[in-house]
Amino acid sequence: MHDIKWIRNNAAMFDQAMERRKLSGVADKAIELDKARRDHVAKLQELQTQRNNASKAIGKAKASGDEAVAQAAIAKVADIKKAIQQGEETERNLTETLNNYLAQLPNIMSDDVPDGADEDENIEMHKVGEPKIFDFEAKQHFDLGEALGQMDFETAAKMSGSRFVILSKDLARLERALANFMLDLHTDEYGREEVVVPLLVNANALEGTGQLPKFEEDMFKTTDGKYLISTSEVSLTNLVRETVLQENELPKRYTSYSNCFRSEAGSAGRDTRGMIRQHQFTKVEMVSITHPDKSEEEQMLMLESAELVLKRLGLAYRVVRLCSGDIGFSSKRTFDLEVWLPGQNMYREISSVSTCGDFQARRMGARFKTSAGKTNFVHTLNGSGLAIGRTMVAILENYQTKDGDIEIPEVLHSYMGGKKVIKAIK
Repeated sequence: MHDIKWIRNNAAMFDQAMERRKLSGVADKAIELDKARRDHVAKLQELQTQRNNASKAIGKAKASGDEAVAQAAIAKVADIKKAIQQGEETERNLTETLNNYLAQLPNIMSDDVPDGADEDENIEMHKVGEPKIFDFEAKQHFDLGEALGQMDFETAAKMSGSRFVILSKDLARLERALANFMLDLHTDEYGREEVVVPLLVNANALEGTGQLPKFEEDMFKTTDGKYLISTSEVSLTNLVRETVLQENELPKRYTSYSNCFRSEAGSAGRDTRGMIRQHQFTKVEMVSITHPDKSEEEQMLMLESAELVLKRLGLAYRVVRLCSGDIGFSSKRTFDLEVWLPGQNMYREISSVSTCGDFQARRMGARFKTSAGKTNFVHTLNGSGLAIGRTMVAILENYQTKDGDIEIPEVLHSYMGGKKVIKAIK
């Protein structure tokens, strides 16, 4: 949510920022809605003054014994009271209209976000590791998983439809192993607090983090008006909703392993096979709540921890800075980690690490009090650490053998009960 006072005072700057998002005339529209609300509030205040004066007139008339004047003043107060009640309803509607408009406007991007139309214009920052090259034709993860007899899309489709999967035996344990490995890294080495979060949230929670109202079609909604979370970022960030933290409580760093649900409404025809883009998937998420002066540093720390997961798994990857045409609604700046997939012969996104500035905090009313007693909005950040399904995809494709076995990365051996290889069915 944007500060309308700031928009009024910086209209040209705000328009320039929104034009980078391909939105034009935004400041004028917001100011117009705000002016209508403020003009109406001024009229209400004038009515309040008239009511106060009329009330005083009643007292004076009563004191002087002029009952006719008193009754006229009483009637006038009643009329003004009715007008105020109607006016207050109009004020609520005008305020709601303004807030709804502001709620649909994306965050202002950082100056260092490159301009670009889409993901093809993202900027590569650096690469780590060499893409795996095999002396045989690399298979994609779904062929490998089905050949193992441990990845079943057909049965999942019978009970749930497309974009679902059933994992069993060693692959089911591999998913659990990955989650435990990631959680241990984020809690033990980076001091994050592990949280088990609700998977169902109300609309207010999603409005706070920016999924609503703009992206409702991407959400699964229940009959009682709740929503399945698309990422545990929603639940974790809302832990500080409508709170005032003390400055010395910052930063707060959270991590959570959860199921996530997305309708994939805008991805028809994309990644229809396999585990890349599913309606239900698991993810280890990171969220930080920071002092505004520390959010840049915090994003780099979050990026470091996500990269460390890939490094310890021995997976080649690259980091890209998202351009203006690819960055998310709530984000000021985003770095994507893209892992190498030999079966697809390309890098694919496995994590996004974003700083949102005070954008989400304003929507949620999340603030902190400085040592000097001043109250400011916190900054919020989020990042995948990592998406479990896509990490499994990367392991299957990078650690496959000619015979169809899957070697297990060394760092996961203890989590897999000492198992080092997932054997193909011969």
